[in-house]
Amino acid sequence: MELCVLLRELHLLPPEKPFASSAPPAVTTVLSQLQEKLTAASSDTETFSLLDHTERLFLTADPDWLFSPAPAGEEELRSTHRSVVRALTDCASLPVCEDESSSLPPAGYHGVPGRALRVCSVLQVLLETLGQSQRTDLLLTLAPSVCVFSVMHYQDQVWTTSSSRAAARRLQEALLRAGGWTDSAHLLMGDRSLAVMEEEGTKRGVLSGVLDLLQPQLTRDTWHRCEAVKLVFVWTLLQVTRPSLSPHLPRFLPPSLFLNDHFRPENCMLGVRCLHHIVINTPAAELRQFNRADVMYEALFKHLFTTEAAVIQLVLSCLLDLMLVFEKPPSVLAPTRRRPCRHDDVLSLVLTHMEAENKVSLRRVYASALPPYIDRMGVGVCRHLKRLERVVLGYLEIGDPPEETSRLKILEALKTTMTVAWPRMEVRSNLLLRCLLRLLVDVSSDSCLEDASKRKLMSETALCIKLLDRCTHGKLLVYETKGSDTVAACIESELSL
Repeated sequence: MELCVLLRELHLLPPEKPFASSAPPAVTTVLSQLQEKLTAASSDTETFSLLDHTERLFLTADPDWLFSPAPAGEEELRSTHRSVVRALTDCASLPVCEDESSSLPPAGYHGVPGRALRVCSVLQVLLETLGQSQRTDLLLTLAPSVCVFSVMHYQDQVWTTSSSRAAARRLQEALLRAGGWTDSAHLLMGDRSLAVMEEEGTKRGVLSGVLDLLQPQLTRDTWHRCEAVKLVFVWTLLQVTRPSLSPHLPRFLPPSLFLNDHFRPENCMLGVRCLHHIVINTPAAELRQFNRADVMYEALFKHLFTTEAAVIQLVLSCLLDLMLVFEKPPSVLAPTRRRPCRHDDVLSLVLTHMEAENKVSLRRVYASALPPYIDRMGVGVCRHLKRLERVVLGYLEIGDPPEETSRLKILEALKTTMTVAWPRMEVRSNLLLRCLLRLLVDVSSDSCLEDASKRKLMSETALCIKLLDRCTHGKLLVYETKGSDTVAACIESELSL
């Protein structure tokens, strides 16, 4: 009876038919008309009224009627429900940008959080009803649209508020409960075991469906028109790991390269993160296929010429993993096979930029990236010793308070260099020793430096002097430093070990 009243309020049931003598019309007919009304709504008042009635419909309708097969079969039922869910999500869709050089102001998203809040409530009721009915096939049909919508609206962005984000998270949790998924990664990838997938259909993933929804908006000309699309794509990719990523690599790689190539640093950083995730979670043989790895390398290498510290930090980390796709680490190669390679190209360019860099943020990034590159190069770093020596001397002369990150990382790089290329250190011992002693004296007399940073710097410097002494087979001469008992005690304690 309540359902008939509700259908009449929605003008989906002729008023002349008595309640008891007429059964409700086919659910596909009702939902198709409801979808048309949602699509045609021209004001927030009309939209909110329809959303309220839709929520009541999902609450009061008999699940056997709501999910009953249509006369044309299950496919029509799934198609109709999918259309209704997309109409609901479109009620809180984001406006698009006209060009890629600018973003919409916050005022452009006015009203979106309120509509998203109501839509989340309606979809949550539908999912709870669907979960109780154990209609796995229908749930898998609707899950991609619900997943994309919830992820889009729980981002901390200008088109969301704390209330809408909380509603979107509740919607995501309701989706996981309805399908028996443990987390977002499980939702996308499903069970890894084929035997389990055949046994329990609820554990199938919805990654293909999500990518089907995102793909039309991720072309070179359209991806930048909606701010949320790139965030949903990045979220999706970062949830997918081995071995589920490989089959979808042709769909993940192009949008990642589009983001990587964008002129805005925030988009570029998203692209680099995506490429790094792909490198880590894809077999090297698949990356080498069709020269994918070469394309990625060229796309990343060009960022080494930028002046954005955050971008360079991500790129250097990504390149360190990507280069293993092409070649073995130079440190493990036999002496007869140590030929110049991509590792040399990257390290040479990094050292060149480090010599002339005067921005503190970039100096910190370069100094932090240097130790793992030297460790990867092994004895092959001897090709770059002249330039590396100039970098070490230059960076140790200039302080980086309060944490002294640059100096500490350069000292770490120096220790690594002396460990892997110790035969070449003796001829440079006098120059390095003078620099290290000067650093000890400067640090010990610097009253502005915090005690913790001072102790750390002096300890690392003294350790470098100890390693340098071993590289010279004990020939290093350290004269007494007058007026600095702290420095003398620090050196003596290290050399006596």
